[in-house]
Amino acid sequence: MSGEPDGLTLVKLGGSLITDKRQPYTPRSDVLARLAIEIREALEAARPLVIGHGSGSFGHVAAARYRTHEGLVGPDSVRGWAEVHDAAARLNRLVVRALLEADVPAVSVPPSAGCVAVNRRITRWELAPLRCLLDAGLVPVPYGDVVADGAQGCAIAATEELFWYLSTTFPVRRVLMVGRVDGVLRGNGELVGELTAADFEGLKEELKGAAGVDVTGGMLQKVEYLLALATRGVPGLILNGDVPGRLRQALEGEAVVGTVIR
Repeated sequence: MSGEPDGLTLVKLGGSLITDKRQPYTPRSDVLARLAIEIREALEAARPLVIGHGSGSFGHVAAARYRTHEGLVGPDSVRGWAEVHDAAARLNRLVVRALLEADVPAVSVPPSAGCVAVNRRITRWELAPLRCLLDAGLVPVPYGDVVADGAQGCAIAATEELFWYLSTTFPVRRVLMVGRVDGVLRGNGELVGELTAADFEGLKEELKGAAGVDVTGGMLQKVEYLLALATRGVPGLILNGDVPGRLRQALEGEAVVGTVIR
């Protein structure tokens, strides 16, 4: 893979950042367009790059209605599977279009077409096409999606889970989680500038209330995945994409306000 010795840069654009969670199926188009420009400005420093994104007010609304994250649990579950996938894919098309308009050579990578999970954890993902995209200099764009699950029928594969699986196949240089807050915040609003596994136990309860309608677990899950990646030597950063220029700076390797997870 081109640039493989340095490892991938994995970026997640949070669902709350690129959609309005107060309004079902509503993108924050101006924010998405700005983020795409920032990615283009930092593209050469960030390659090889994979951009994932959450579902925000698209997939999470339908997933909560049908309990899709719990699997095939009722007579409407199959319909829910299809609707959640459709909603997630619609948002993905908006993300890819914004990136293309900013001159980022982005290509959609639907997890539902290649992933299989067991008990909500991905066990197989056909990654040869993604590797070919990277080799050609393209930017793959996977996203939170519904995938087949051998134990419960179907499951939500969150972007964090996709990144974890990618890290088992590719070397990863860093992971950036881009949301609407400066990073991990304590109950009193204080920013946690750096977080390790040793610090995490004391913060768990404070983070549990930060999930909202996010069926994949919100901030708590992000931190858990980043800490797991840190055990493999992959540093993570949670940062605020609502601040213009901050994503570009982080992609270019500059120090920015956020929570570093090691």
